[in-house]
Amino acid sequence: MLMLMGYIHIDPPDIDAFVRDVQAISLSTKAEEGCLFYGITLDDRPTGRFLVAERWRDEAALTAHLARAETLAFLKTWGDRMKGDLQTYAVMEERPGFD
Repeated sequence: MLMLMGYIHIDPPDIDAFVRDVQAISLSTKAEEGCLFYGITLDDRPTGRFLVAERWRDEAALTAHLARAETLAFLKTWGDRMKGDLQTYAVMEERPGFD
């Protein structure tokens, strides 16, 4: 399993347009085979900081997601306008968080 976690920053004047585009792509992304969790949420409006959390079954699922036409179009629009710290983690074991 792969997890992507971190922050991205969008210029504050672009936040509302970014949120609309994220909402549009989120529904289809969550339905993708291999997508276990997908969330991008506004964390701090004055700085334009968003929290990103994604979980993918495996590298193949993430690669397929990144190759989708909808993802490519989103990245074409926003790729150069997103700044931040986003890391990918390989998860070897999953345990319940609350026992």
